[in-house]
Amino acid sequence: MTGEAGRRPNVLFFIADQLRADHVGFGGNETVKTPNLDALAAKSMVFEAATVANPTCMPNRASLMTGRWPSAHGTRCNGITLDPLARTVPGSLGACGYRTIGVGKLHHQNMGWEFEPHQADEIKATDPMLLDPGAADARRPGFAPGWDQWENREAHDKRFIGLPADYYGYHHVDLVIGHGDRPGGHYVHWARERGVDPEALGGQGHSASHYAGWDQVYETAIPAEAHPTSYVSEKAIEHLKDAAGQDQPFFMFVSFPDPHHPFSPPHGYSDLYDPESLPLPLGFNQDHSGSPEHIRAMMERRGEPNADPTMTWAATEDQYRHAAAAQYGLITMMDEHIGRILDELERQGLADDTVVVFTSDHGDLFGDHGLMLKHFVHYRAVTNVPLLVHVPGNAPSRSSALVSSADLAPTLLELTGSAAYRGIQGRSLVPLLDGTTGHHREALLVEEEQPFGLEGLPGPVRMRTIITAEGRLTRYFGSEMAELYDHRSDPGELVNRAGDPAFAALEDRLLRAMLEEMAAVADQGTAPTAAA
Repeated sequence: MTGEAGRRPNVLFFIADQLRADHVGFGGNETVKTPNLDALAAKSMVFEAATVANPTCMPNRASLMTGRWPSAHGTRCNGITLDPLARTVPGSLGACGYRTIGVGKLHHQNMGWEFEPHQADEIKATDPMLLDPGAADARRPGFAPGWDQWENREAHDKRFIGLPADYYGYHHVDLVIGHGDRPGGHYVHWARERGVDPEALGGQGHSASHYAGWDQVYETAIPAEAHPTSYVSEKAIEHLKDAAGQDQPFFMFVSFPDPHHPFSPPHGYSDLYDPESLPLPLGFNQDHSGSPEHIRAMMERRGEPNADPTMTWAATEDQYRHAAAAQYGLITMMDEHIGRILDELERQGLADDTVVVFTSDHGDLFGDHGLMLKHFVHYRAVTNVPLLVHVPGNAPSRSSALVSSADLAPTLLELTGSAAYRGIQGRSLVPLLDGTTGHHREALLVEEEQPFGLEGLPGPVRMRTIITAEGRLTRYFGSEMAELYDHRSDPGELVNRAGDPAFAALEDRLLRAMLEEMAAVADQGTAPTAAA
């Protein structure tokens, strides 16, 4: 599309962290209040079946930026820095004359978190070379030492560190590292300038009100005006003011670190929702006798969070309700700040020339099937993400087409008239956006890999999932474990049919589709320059 006088459109790309598709009003949630996102959705195309390439932060963020599946771009799990030579959307737009800006959490490089001791022990036992600091695949020839430390939390806490002028294609970055009420990065220095030290005030230990049932749920002592969400919106608004009246189009990636846990809303947002009034979600008390062993193991220890605070676990009703009430407060706060940014876009006269995207890097089980958070499971709560795309002049609509996070890269390149690059595996959504077609693909692949496992699922773990209109098949490679769900009779994925002779034909069709999709996303490597 082109705007006034043939000007290429701006792109305003909002992304939330760990937000499932139905935890916003336009996703069907009747409890959480998201009026600004709902208003944006009412003039956009909403993709109801939007699905991640990988339900983990770093891999799927890399897929969003490259248009490639993790097995191809290389960031297969958290802890693998994105290849500094990777082709990205901001890099391509920057080369075509765009001003490219990143605000908030990027997570293209490691934040400096170490493996839990039990995870490190397992990795050492199964792949001793993986943690070898001298391992050859942890370095890039020609890059000076420290090239992969730009998002190191500890370094940023000590002093302000500006990012390079071409950081994965971004000309400028206002950085947030981590989640919750006391992340790192440039945010820390901004907060300190306002008389707030996140390290001194943040965290459950400084909270005047916290939930005793889970240390990830509390009211932060950080005031709302100095919260990371406020930082993100303030910086985004500054950049919109700078862009007004300029001939140069912009691409701005506005990334909120919420509502990822810890669920720690500030005063004014922590009591917006009553835990006792929240209904239990899908399959909260379901029978897991046919579920994989590691899920059954979690259910046997219901109410006990994993030793790694990022890992999946089974919650009690009380734990779920208090966590959901706190998360909803964070979502409503984020929605208010998105509204402020959209108001500024309008105020500066930029709205008619700006494509707006809203999505999430992955979902959160959040009580579905009795489970919380993410990792090692591919229920729809964690793979299905909110996605809307607003193209000025296009009629609003909804699509049930199977679309992937990896599809956004080719979509934005096409909408901005920018050249595609070799290796893109996603498919442009433009034919859906302009109404040319209502169909996008027959099957969609989801990947997940971890160098460690958990009880009932030893590491290293390599999962592949195929999703079609018919159902979902997940294989845990290296084991006999599988999950099979018939979406025609069981859209909520409550009964695992893997190995059931009555569903053998469905399993065979999905397995064939999985093989086709795995082959389709295999990295094509170096392009040939001659026949021989």
